[in-house]
Amino acid sequence: MKIFVIANQKGGVGKTTTAMNLGANLALTGKKVLLVDLDPQANLSSGVGFTKAFKADSWDENQPSPYKSIYDVLINNDPISQVFVSTNTPNLFLIPSNLSLAGAEIEMVNVLARETLLKKALENFNQQIDYVIIDCPPSLGLLTINALNASDYLIVPIQCEYFALEGLGQLLRTVDLIKGINPKLAIGGIILTMFDSRTKLAEQVVNDVKEFFKEKVFTTIVPRNVRLSEAPSHGKTIEEYDPKSTGALAYKRLAEEFIERFN
Repeated sequence: MKIFVIANQKGGVGKTTTAMNLGANLALTGKKVLLVDLDPQANLSSGVGFTKAFKADSWDENQPSPYKSIYDVLINNDPISQVFVSTNTPNLFLIPSNLSLAGAEIEMVNVLARETLLKKALENFNQQIDYVIIDCPPSLGLLTINALNASDYLIVPIQCEYFALEGLGQLLRTVDLIKGINPKLAIGGIILTMFDSRTKLAEQVVNDVKEFFKEKVFTTIVPRNVRLSEAPSHGKTIEEYDPKSTGALAYKRLAEEFIERFN
C-alpha cells in the first residue's frame, strides 16, 4: 500500500479535483484506491457523490454528523474499517469528511503524539488497498502535518498562473521538518493544473516549474476545463460526468503516468 498526500497551502490549485479524478482513473485500471478527505469543507466527499445523500448543507457542526468520518478516526479512535465507504466507481473507496473536522485541530492539541494519529490508523487498516490518496486543507496545520507524516510521497498540484510558486517554499520547508519523524517522505511529483494554452504566462509558469523541479514534474498537464469544474456539483468524477472531455483525457493520461512512476 503506497500512501500519497496531495498538498499545497495555496487554495484553488486543483487539489481536490486531482485527488478525485486521479483516484477514479487509477481505480478504473483495476487498482484499489482509498481516498481520504482530510478537509473540513468535505469537497472530496461531495465531489464523489457521498454527502449528497445526507443533504450535508442542512446541518452544521453543532449537530451530530449523520455519518462517520475521518473525524471519528482521528478523535474517537474508530478503526478505518468502520468508516470507509464505497463510491460509484468500482475499486474506489472513501473515508469521508464533514464539518466536525473543523474543530479537530483544537481537540488534537493536547493529544499525545498528535501528529501520528492518521499514520497509526492507516497502519492498523488491513484491507487490500494499492493506493491511498489524502486530500488536505489549504493550510499547514495539524491535519496536513498528520497527512505528511502518514505518507510515502507528496504530490503537489501547481496552478499555471501568476502566483503559482507562492507559498511553495514554506511547504517544502515543512516537508524537511516532517522528515525528522517520517524519513521516508519524498516528493513524488508535481502536477501542473489549470493550464490555459491561450496565455504566454501559463507557458512561462510551466517552464519555471520544470526548471526548478526537473524530472519530478509529470509530463501530463491538466488543462483549464469547464467540465472538470462542473462535475463535482453533480457529485460525479469527470469519468462519470464527461469521459470525452479534455479534462477527463488528461487525468486518464496522468493515471497511466502515475502507475508507471510508482508501480
